[in-house]
Amino acid sequence: MSFNSGIELDPDRVSTRSTGRRGAVIGGGSVVAVIAVLLLSQLTGVDLTGLVSQDSGQASQTGSSSIDTSMCTTGEAANTYTQCRMVATAESLDAVWGEQLPAQDGRAYTKPAFVLWDGSQVSTACGSASSAVGPFYCPGDSTVYLDMSFFSEMESQLGANDTPLAEEYIVAHEFGHHIQNLQGTMGTTDRSGTGADSDSVRTELQADCYAGTWVHYAATTNDPETGKPFLNKPSDEEIQTALNAASAVGDDHIQQRSGAGVDSDSWTHGSSESRVRWFKTGLEQGDLKACNTFAVDGSQL
Repeated sequence: MSFNSGIELDPDRVSTRSTGRRGAVIGGGSVVAVIAVLLLSQLTGVDLTGLVSQDSGQASQTGSSSIDTSMCTTGEAANTYTQCRMVATAESLDAVWGEQLPAQDGRAYTKPAFVLWDGSQVSTACGSASSAVGPFYCPGDSTVYLDMSFFSEMESQLGANDTPLAEEYIVAHEFGHHIQNLQGTMGTTDRSGTGADSDSVRTELQADCYAGTWVHYAATTNDPETGKPFLNKPSDEEIQTALNAASAVGDDHIQQRSGAGVDSDSWTHGSSESRVRWFKTGLEQGDLKACNTFAVDGSQL
């Protein structure tokens, strides 16, 4: 799914520095802090347990990143450089959700921050995350965090092809969590549990559906600066690479790749089949109501 070479990009849409902030609920070694850390770990997918022994107060801010986005000003750059593709994907997501969230849900869209990082650790309002955790969204600072090494690891460790639309799907999924945050889902569901029909899994599958919704509209939503569509219509082959990425991050697939037995009681993101199906639901229908994973029976997830 290539970007229109005529679009104009703002390199400052993404940041290459961490926020350096930590929410007040994190810090110290009290029982309350321990519970908060565990809940945030399950919510974001980030291993935050190391924070329990840290002192309270501000987490240290990471230094300048080696990721250069200064050349990310055109669609051509987005088709050439991965970091520029992240900029263009974010701007396309902003444009799609800026139209669709008010139109379909009656809510105003506000942009999440988007941090690209390449260090061993990043500090967030949800705590510190290592490079091993993969992309995640922190509702505490409304920020998507993406370690740039994840895409090569997605291919080498999870077996998904590192293609442009596969990368864009990952970003769109995390932006889907931001939409959930704007809708209030993050504050009204119980994501402390696990299992194939848990709220944790329903939350992730809805974000997959929202990612598909973005693809549904991406080729017909224009860059407000140029009036040209952000993306060219994806081919069937490109769509398949996104579906393969969705399958690769299924709980059962990850468990199988790690050599462990499949245990659906421990799932937090959903099976490969479910993740593909909900992504396709958003892709084919483009309807937020069709993405309501909380309204269906567990057998339909």
